[in-house]
Amino acid sequence: MLIEYDEIPQVEMDFMNEVHKEDVDIINSIFEQILAYDGSEKSAAAIDELYTQWIDHTVNHFQNEEIKMQEMHFPPYLAHKGEHDRALQEMRDLFSHWKQHRDIKALKIYFIETLPAWLHNHISTMDTVTARFFATGQSPCGGGVC
Repeated sequence: MLIEYDEIPQVEMDFMNEVHKEDVDIINSIFEQILAYDGSEKSAAAIDELYTQWIDHTVNHFQNEEIKMQEMHFPPYLAHKGEHDRALQEMRDLFSHWKQHRDIKALKIYFIETLPAWLHNHISTMDTVTARFFATGQSPCGGGVC
């Protein structure tokens, strides 16, 4: 297993914790397929299917958070959304590279070296602050200006 759910930070909003659990489940499933990849089209198709599911899930995850941030007038909305956009583009770029080149090494590097650290950092910083704001209405930005 690449990421243990009980090792990722928990935030003050249950809906965010639940979606993070779903993320971890999908990521771990993809990683299992990456490790099992044997060069066959069937093996590649299994990665393609799960990766597509992960992108779709991530788009929905980010959109739901962003809608709530906008509804609650979360002051650092643009910074948080910008990080969502950057991370999603990185996921899409890697998937395009994978589909074109079937470069399993690139997937392994991203999943082992980049993704777990990014996920932990994003949850422990941006999502923690955002969830606290959702729960309390208190701005992390001192006077509501970021």
